[in-house]
Amino acid sequence: MLNLCILAIHLKLIKLFMANSVSIYEKIKNFNNKIEVDGDKSLSIRWALMASQAIGRSRAYNILNSEDVNNSLISLKKLGIKIKKKNNFCEIISKGLNSFSHKNNTIVNAGNSGTFARLIMGVLSNCKNTVIIKGDKSLSSRDFKRVIKPLNLFGVKINSKNNRLPLKLKGTKFLRPIKYYEKKGSAQVKSCIMLAALNTNGKTIIKCKKSRDHTEKLFKHLNLPIKIIKKKNFDIIEIFGKKQFKGFDYKIPGDISSASFFIALTLLRKNSKMLIKNININNTRTGIIDVLKQMNAKIEFKNKKIYNGENIADIVVSSTKKLKAVNCSSNMNSRMIDEFLIIFLICAKAKGISYFRNLEELRNKESDRLKIAISFLKMIGIKVVSNSNNLKIYGKPNLELKKKYTIKNFNKDHRVFMMTCIAALSLGGKWKIYDKDSINSSFPNFLSIIKFLGAKIK
Repeated sequence: MLNLCILAIHLKLIKLFMANSVSIYEKIKNFNNKIEVDGDKSLSIRWALMASQAIGRSRAYNILNSEDVNNSLISLKKLGIKIKKKNNFCEIISKGLNSFSHKNNTIVNAGNSGTFARLIMGVLSNCKNTVIIKGDKSLSSRDFKRVIKPLNLFGVKINSKNNRLPLKLKGTKFLRPIKYYEKKGSAQVKSCIMLAALNTNGKTIIKCKKSRDHTEKLFKHLNLPIKIIKKKNFDIIEIFGKKQFKGFDYKIPGDISSASFFIALTLLRKNSKMLIKNININNTRTGIIDVLKQMNAKIEFKNKKIYNGENIADIVVSSTKKLKAVNCSSNMNSRMIDEFLIIFLICAKAKGISYFRNLEELRNKESDRLKIAISFLKMIGIKVVSNSNNLKIYGKPNLELKKKYTIKNFNKDHRVFMMTCIAALSLGGKWKIYDKDSINSSFPNFLSIIKFLGAKIK
């Protein structure tokens, strides 16, 4: 009887495991469609954090309904912020800077979101009660020293084991303004410091390598005292703290990181065209577009407009027969840090040798994306040469896949899953791809849109 019970449990686990996978056995047929992708994750999380520090009511429309954003909202609720979520908007009511109300040792769970985990640390810099920040297995393996170091300079006390989650953070009433040089091009580090500076008397100065600038644009939109001096390779940001601001409404545009998978699918599929509506084309996020245009990709922006400092447009992309290799400057890296996997896939079909340099930041994402990319490209028959954190990809314009492929054990990295689906639909072969629930962290509607375009996925 006991053996039968064990067998039943074993079969149930196998069924659950199999249900969390997709099978793709044929290429997608050519298409000509219009689509919309989910709201921008970076802006969704930043809106929630800024709204939690505003005075009064704030509303966001088209906020991303994903695990990362929902974990952020749940965490803010635990810190005493009033949040109401309906079908078409999310509402936050707050009392201004440092208005959190929570018990000592309150636990907030960032899940898989490095953005929320690092940025909330800056927001909490002035809190009087200790907060424990934890995350999932993937996030808990990532180094938080890059934000712990500047926050310590502000006077924030942080206890952790090997600079990793979980960590304990206790703010101080006596925050001191700092001068800090951010050398990695990390928007998360820069934004964490900026949010801590909001609660600090005096002027905080950040010299930072260029990276996505959504936080700066939000500060400007809210008329916060910020000065930005742009240099060739870095920016200097000056922030004067303790300025209260009112609640605000925000309509979140579509995420270019999510759009990138459909851009790739269209480029790699014959006789296809797509219009992707209402995408955030912030210049610090469009490195993928610039690189693909260098590769001869047919991409254009239409209906361009500016909304609260952000550039928005529809993206029109058409199949491209003669993609050529690219010699990519490392100065582009921060502008497409989340799109490298899909760019590498496109390079696999390009004529010539593509070069990428200084890719060490890819090792600090949800998985070691550089290692995974190299293994994946080799698996599909592409020659790659890697030297430290540099990469050469020898493209095959006539690449067609016939074999069976199984993809698993990639640390549930959502972008690995989505990139693999695009490879299967555009290159052929018979694929079994596990951990489909990984997309819930950033792009829950990914498979629905793929099926809408005509893909046969089991």
